[in-house]
Amino acid sequence: MLNGRTRFTTALSALALTGTVCLTVNTSSPASAEPDIDDVRARVDSLFEEAEHAQERYNDAKVELDELNEELASLQSDEVRQGDQVARVRSDVRDSVIRQFQSQSLSPAAQLINADEDAFLNSLSTLTTVSDLQESLLSDYNDELKAYAIRRKETADRRNQVADLEEELKDEKETVEEKYNEAKDLLGDLEAKEREAILSRGGDIRAEDISVSASGRAAAAVQYAMAQVGDAYVYGAAGPSAYDCSGLTMMAWAQAGVSLPHSSSAQYGMGPHIAESALQPGDLVFYYSPISHVGMYIGNGMIVHAANPGAGVLVSPLHYMPYVGAVRPG
Repeated sequence: MLNGRTRFTTALSALALTGTVCLTVNTSSPASAEPDIDDVRARVDSLFEEAEHAQERYNDAKVELDELNEELASLQSDEVRQGDQVARVRSDVRDSVIRQFQSQSLSPAAQLINADEDAFLNSLSTLTTVSDLQESLLSDYNDELKAYAIRRKETADRRNQVADLEEELKDEKETVEEKYNEAKDLLGDLEAKEREAILSRGGDIRAEDISVSASGRAAAAVQYAMAQVGDAYVYGAAGPSAYDCSGLTMMAWAQAGVSLPHSSSAQYGMGPHIAESALQPGDLVFYYSPISHVGMYIGNGMIVHAANPGAGVLVSPLHYMPYVGAVRPG
C-alpha cells in the first residue's frame, strides 16, 4: 500500500516537470498490448491527486470569493452612505449660497442648483461671496467628496477582484473534471479485479473493527466522521451523503460547534499545530506540499478521510500519504 503511494509521488513529480506521463506497455506482444497495472495505478493516483489539488485551489478561491463578496456588500453600503452624506453637505452649501444672495439677484446662485460636483465647485470659486461662506462648510463638502471618490474606487476594485476570482474558479473546475474523466477512462479499460485493486486504497480496514476513544468536543467530530465511512467522494461536496476531504472534516467539527472553512490549506491555520507524538483523536492531519488533503486522526496510527472518487470515505494508516502536520481545532 505504501509502495503504491511512493509510485504516485514519483509519477506526480514527473507530471509536474514534464506535463505528461506515458504508460509503459508490454511490447512482447504488440497485437495484445496492455498497460502495465502498476503504471495505471500510478497514473490514476496522479490524476486523482491533480484533481484534488485543483479542487482545493477551487475551495480556497471560493472562501476568498465569499470574503470579497462580503467586503463588496459592505463597501457598496459605505458608498451609498457616503453619497448621501455628500448630497447633504452639498445641499447645506447651496442653502448657504442662496442665503448670501437673498438680498441680491439670485441668478449666480441659481447656476448652482443643478450643477454636478465639479461644476458646483468651479461655480463657487467664481462667486465673490465665497469668502463670506462658512469655510468649514466648504471644507466638509470637499472632504466628503474625496471620501466618496475613495469608496467608489474601492468598490470598483473589489468588483474586479470578484470577476477575476470567478474566472479562476471556472478554470479550476474544468481542471478537476478533465483529470477525473481521464482517470475514469483509464479505469474503464481494466478488468473489475484490477480496478478494485487500484481503488481499494486501504479500504480493507473496516470502520467497525476500529475502537476510537475520544473526549470532549472531539468525540462528536470523530463520531460523525466515522459514521460517514463508506460514503462517496464528490469534489466540492460537504454532505450529507458525499464529501471531499475538507468537506468531511468541516462537517465533522461542525457537530462539535467548531466552524472550519471548506479548504484543507485554510483548515491548517485553524488551531494550534500539534506534534505527531502528541496526536489525539479528532486532530486534523494534513498531506502534500502545498497542502491539498486533510483527514482526521482517530488513534492507533489511523485516520478517517474522504480519499478520492474511487474510494470514498474510509480508514487508512496515518502515513499512507506524505504527511505534513496536524492541528487541533477548537
